[in-house]
Amino acid sequence: MARQRAERKESETTVNLGGARRQMSKQLELPLEAGGEAPQGQRSGEAPTAAHGDGRSGTDRLMERVVERGNVTVAVKRVRQNKGSPGVDGMTVEELPTYLAEHGEAIRAQLLDGTYQPKPVREAEIPKSGGGVRKLGIPSVLDRVIQQSILQVLQPMFDPTFSAHSHGFRPGRNAHHAVGEAQRYIQDGKRVVVDVDLEKFFDRVNHDVLMGRVGKRIADTRVLGLIRRYLEAGIMVNGVVMERYEGTPQGGPLSPLLANVLLDDVDKELEQRGLSFVRYADDLNVYVRSKRAGEDAMQTLRRLYARLRLYINEAKSAVARPHDRKFLGYSFWYAKGGEVKRRVAPKALEAMKERVREVTARNGGRSLRTVVAELREYLVGWRVYYRLAETPRIFAALDQWVRRRLRLVQLKQWKRGRTVYRELRARGVPENAAASAAAHTRRWWRTARHPALSIVLSGPCFDRMGVPRLAA
Repeated sequence: MARQRAERKESETTVNLGGARRQMSKQLELPLEAGGEAPQGQRSGEAPTAAHGDGRSGTDRLMERVVERGNVTVAVKRVRQNKGSPGVDGMTVEELPTYLAEHGEAIRAQLLDGTYQPKPVREAEIPKSGGGVRKLGIPSVLDRVIQQSILQVLQPMFDPTFSAHSHGFRPGRNAHHAVGEAQRYIQDGKRVVVDVDLEKFFDRVNHDVLMGRVGKRIADTRVLGLIRRYLEAGIMVNGVVMERYEGTPQGGPLSPLLANVLLDDVDKELEQRGLSFVRYADDLNVYVRSKRAGEDAMQTLRRLYARLRLYINEAKSAVARPHDRKFLGYSFWYAKGGEVKRRVAPKALEAMKERVREVTARNGGRSLRTVVAELREYLVGWRVYYRLAETPRIFAALDQWVRRRLRLVQLKQWKRGRTVYRELRARGVPENAAASAAAHTRRWWRTARHPALSIVLSGPCFDRMGVPRLAA
């Protein structure tokens, strides 16, 4: 009996806001999607639920579902999977289980009585592909868990009501679905696109407008108050906490859902008007058959967004031909017979090449295998995202260019002509070819295309080193 009691006590230590440590083996069995969304395969309304002691149910008891053990366990696992940087308190995801074991019960009580106060977010900047930086607000690890717990309860409530033309940050949908829908519109003869870019959308979200829409579906004032406090939590910049009166910072699990809640108003209006459109987060494209119809649609969008106190970035928005614009890194081209096909947008292609140049920088001072390892991680992800592109010749040319960049790295490692000659000869290159390559080592980029280098560092050689082929 004592052993049974001990085993039962151990089984109750699964991480939750009112418990102790997690049993990691059990958590690893939970099926999850990547990145701040409700678990795939979970039906609407089936985020882990709690039994309500007073028999009440509905949206006035959501906080009980938020702090329910199973729901929090899933949230903790998700946050740990996503890793990420610490927030303002410096806590890492590895420290989270111990912290919850010690303070979980008190946090749960604060959430239930509506007194929990989120910490400010930490400002971080990441470079944008087109230049400039994107500002992120990194919540503390604990706040990420709480936001994820809220998300898992709210997303099944809101998501089924969203437009079918919205694809961003939704279970079972992704950017590829959005690109495919856009392609179908163009193929159907809608050869004019209204490409809309919102002016600093995540920084300009009006809290009152957003909470008004969230409050239409949620009656639990504790949850509403907590969401409001997350919106109003300050942002720490250079050690100083700055108050925030608008915006929903990118970086928290809850922000994408709130964005969809707000922008769904515009989606519904476009549906009522019978317009063909596709949206991914704050990226919106409307497809029409004429320039005149496009201008009318743009004017309509200005009015609709103004109702939400959002404004179109006129410099980055346009009524144009689809092949002159990009959408989620893709653009379109017309093959023989008028078939519409996908390609990597020129700006996205140049951004990729710039990244490869950075990794294979001439003054990097790293070994070829070190460079290959870093480059592989980037290229694998890039190839997965842009696998929809129907441009095998461009990808084949990119493969050649990438391998030439890698040959350049090797040349810079060898440095001197005599070293180049010796290394090439040791690898079986004929004397004349090795001498020819060694004689032009000052022209590194040109020499990287020399047949002697192609013999030593051939395509199959890079294949064995793990360099992915984009044209495969």
